[in-house]
Amino acid sequence: MALTGRAALLAALGSIPVGLLEPSWTGMLAVNGPLAVACALDYALAAPVRTLRLDRSGDTSVRLGEPADVHLTVTNPGTRRLRARVRDAWPPSAWLPGTEPAASRHDLVVPAGERRRLTTRLLPTRRGDRHADRVTIRSYGPLGLLARQGAHTVPWTVRVLPPFTSRKHLPSRLARLRELDGRTSLLTRGEGTEFDSLRDYVPGDDTRSIDWRATARRPAVAVRTWRPERDRHILICLDTGRTSAGRVGDAPRLDSAMDAALLLAALATRAGDRVDLLAHDRRPRALVQARSAADTLPAFVNAMATLEPELVETDSRALVSTILRSAPRRSLVVLLTSLDAAPIEEGLLPLLPRLTQRHTVLLASVADPHVAEMTRSRGDAAAIYEAAAGTQSQAQRRRTAEQLSRHGVHVVDTTPDTLAPALADAYLALKSAGRL
Repeated sequence: MALTGRAALLAALGSIPVGLLEPSWTGMLAVNGPLAVACALDYALAAPVRTLRLDRSGDTSVRLGEPADVHLTVTNPGTRRLRARVRDAWPPSAWLPGTEPAASRHDLVVPAGERRRLTTRLLPTRRGDRHADRVTIRSYGPLGLLARQGAHTVPWTVRVLPPFTSRKHLPSRLARLRELDGRTSLLTRGEGTEFDSLRDYVPGDDTRSIDWRATARRPAVAVRTWRPERDRHILICLDTGRTSAGRVGDAPRLDSAMDAALLLAALATRAGDRVDLLAHDRRPRALVQARSAADTLPAFVNAMATLEPELVETDSRALVSTILRSAPRRSLVVLLTSLDAAPIEEGLLPLLPRLTQRHTVLLASVADPHVAEMTRSRGDAAAIYEAAAGTQSQAQRRRTAEQLSRHGVHVVDTTPDTLAPALADAYLALKSAGRL
């Protein structure tokens, strides 16, 4: 039951002449008694809320930053006309700040025995699953004085997927991949280590590619052509420990790492390689394995949707053991983690020989662009100290990267905007050099 503003206004207006002409309980009863009877009658004529049938339909998944439409069908099986105000409640992160009151509330009129459909447009601001809360319905009578109110639970879940903003870099990297694979008209031979075919020698060819055995059986000099390796195994490892929770710009480091992982997965599957995903901190948080090329990217996106940074220190020993179990044969292991000195030197560095003797290791890290801005600060003592701190931080990251390089690890350390294309370029460079 809910008293409307109209009833309160009528009660206030009726009390004015009583207060001026006849200030007594009798006068108040004379005014409010008929109003109470009208409210009771209005309540009785309002359509009941409990008997309404509610069903949902609409989007079940959406990329972060895109709208999702969820439909709510209200069926009125009763004999009275339904005049209602409906509130379709969702978590606060399902809306842009300040837009929830207008987006979640609907005016509804449903004649007896009919049904109507409402559409709630969500614009989620975070990844993950968004679950519908209660649907609250306030049913008004014909006078609009007193309303019936009730709530229904109508389950629905919308999964908010990573946005994959680095998709714009995919066409240019695919063009480079086609050049490596020899599918474009180039004057140079395709690089790689897998034998492709024989052809006649033309001036400018590398003499080291001449096949002398084949030349002895042919009237012309024959050269071997190569193509980049295919059907290689790539394991992408996301560090979901405490360092991934640090915000760089408007997003956590983990979100930038996910975006880079999606671009690499899309590129590698187009190249004919098999790609798996591992998310780990103290224990595995997600593991995607043995997917076909068409299913790899959807499976990655779905697994990443619910990943959140854990405020715990990553167990490097457990991470390395899980990698070795997940990749029994030689693979490219891509670690998306922090390049901070302490976690690397105390956790990962002592375990690297176990990884590098069996796999090719590529480590990618998100650098904070604000640190580069700090190094350019000048003007007063505070700015000089800030520049010194930024320079020291950059020098420490370079030393850590050099330590990793001495152990045979390829390092990519760049800002969030350039991490995804830089990681894709590093993969193409390894592929063209036959290092996979």
